[in-house]
Amino acid sequence: MNNNTKLNMPYVWMICLVAACGGLLFGYDWVVIGGAKPFYEAYFHITDPAVSGWAMSSALVGCVFGAVISGMISDRFGRRLPLLLAAVMFTVSAWGTAAASSFDMFIIYRIVGGVGIGLASALSPVYIAEISPAAKRGRFVAVNQLTIVIGVLAAQLINLMIAEPVASQATQMDILNSWNGQTGWRYMFGSGIVPAVAFLLLMFVVPESPRWLVKAGRYEQAKKVLKRIGDEAYAAATLAEIRQSIGSENQKVPMSELLDPKVRPIVVIGIVLAVFQQWCGINVIFNYAQEIFASAGFDINDTLKSIVATGLINLIFTILALPLVDRLGRRKLMLIGSLGLTVIYALIASAYAFGILGLPVLILVLAAIAIYALTLAPVTWVLLSEIFPNRVRGMAMAVGTFSLWVACFLLTYTFPLLNASLGASGSFLLYGVICLMGFMFIKAKVPETKGITLEALETLLGGNRTVEVNGVEEAEAK
Repeated sequence: MNNNTKLNMPYVWMICLVAACGGLLFGYDWVVIGGAKPFYEAYFHITDPAVSGWAMSSALVGCVFGAVISGMISDRFGRRLPLLLAAVMFTVSAWGTAAASSFDMFIIYRIVGGVGIGLASALSPVYIAEISPAAKRGRFVAVNQLTIVIGVLAAQLINLMIAEPVASQATQMDILNSWNGQTGWRYMFGSGIVPAVAFLLLMFVVPESPRWLVKAGRYEQAKKVLKRIGDEAYAAATLAEIRQSIGSENQKVPMSELLDPKVRPIVVIGIVLAVFQQWCGINVIFNYAQEIFASAGFDINDTLKSIVATGLINLIFTILALPLVDRLGRRKLMLIGSLGLTVIYALIASAYAFGILGLPVLILVLAAIAIYALTLAPVTWVLLSEIFPNRVRGMAMAVGTFSLWVACFLLTYTFPLLNASLGASGSFLLYGVICLMGFMFIKAKVPETKGITLEALETLLGGNRTVEVNGVEEAEAK
């Protein structure tokens, strides 16, 4: 790309931030259940760990389904329409979960929200990657992770503001008869209606992805979008590059394309990265914060405050990560994150094993979240949004996101069982081993992708050993 090309950065920021609201709803809907957990469990008389695990993980059934259909509908209808559908799903879920009179209805509406999460998690980063100029793509896609984190923190703060203080020795019956147990948890879920409706309305002002428009043969519309992002030179050069990359492919690509010898290794990398982002164990901290902090000696009130502390750390370090994604590069941050979590989990496991609880555990948990927020959390989504070839990106991203949510379901559902059999110490030690394995895989297989156009990445990942970026050769990791 010509260095003299002029870009309309305020416009790019605007459309990327709107698309990233899908991430905000993803984070909000995903975490709001954590603060409400002791209260809706009392209301629905949940005491069985298996039922508790199902309540927490049921949304993931919807996530898996949303991820599966995201590729099909995004390839057929574009990136914008499925994001509008996700906004509708978030709205319906927030209302229905808050109004649920039975546990079965509660589960159904959680699954509906999960479909919205599955769609948004797959398509928000893809849309942003396809809209963004190459030199700033990492930062813009990482903004999607920032909005996820903002959604997480917003849900945590709203939960803290809504919940009334709970007596330290309160039984489940005491909680059931309290305002929290009858009404408070409904307000927590219902609060998600506001950002969901805002996302729905804002999505009407963003354009379709120019790369999808080219794939659909709508070249003039693609050029109009590109001319709003940059000047005439940028639009012409980018359009030509996209058309060359896609070639004669139309918008219908068979699933077997993912098994092509040039594509299959990239899909495998995407699946492993997606699974690793979940099995590194951080989401256990967000979803089961109550149990983790209770085992470290915190009561419900202290737990709610500690959960907010995790959200603040998550936000601060995600903001710090934004410039680093393009400055240090994706691969280096992934290596730092996986090795850092390995060490921290070993320390957490030791703390539980030797009974060093309370503040030391909280500090180590916050350190783990800081490392994750700085590295694996944003970078995984960046890599997933950019490594797949243009012609199969929607379908391949769906496979990667499907793998992520299946992994997340297994992680969320199995933690109560792992915690019961291995204890907190053994569980965190297991996650540490997984992080070490992730470090070795990234070192061996994941290439650096910073500053390379999506089209040039196809050449790099499709078999060529090097590609020139701003006069510097970037080599594939072997």
